[in-house]
Amino acid sequence: QVQLVESGGGLVEAGGSLRLSCAASGRTFSSSMGWFRQAPGKEREFVAGITWHGGYSYYADSAKGRFTISRGNAGNTVDLQMKQLKPEDTAVYYCAAGYFGDTEVVVTSLSKYDYWGQGTQVTVSS
Repeated sequence: QVQLVESGGGLVEAGGSLRLSCAASGRTFSSSMGWFRQAPGKEREFVAGITWHGGYSYYADSAKGRFTISRGNAGNTVDLQMKQLKPEDTAVYYCAAGYFGDTEVVVTSLSKYDYWGQGTQVTVSS
């Protein structure tokens, strides 16, 4: 079992930055982590992910060049640094964890992730 708690959301103006954090507890060893988001009226979508050892990361096109995912050395935290935020980034952001083995591939499908946090709201004003 893995428990995930997100923090760091809030209201920011367009062009600003936010850093989201996800604290994981329980069986965090060997779990890959991902960030997803869900805007009102839209499906939840992949934003960024990182493999369990932190060696590989992958981003949705909308996040490339603006967002950075990183994993703490102990493997039980994962952050999402977001810069140059846009109003279209407004959503509830969710942290997720899954066990995909010693892979170099970041899983982007939300259905593959086993554990989810409660989400944190990010609102970007224009």
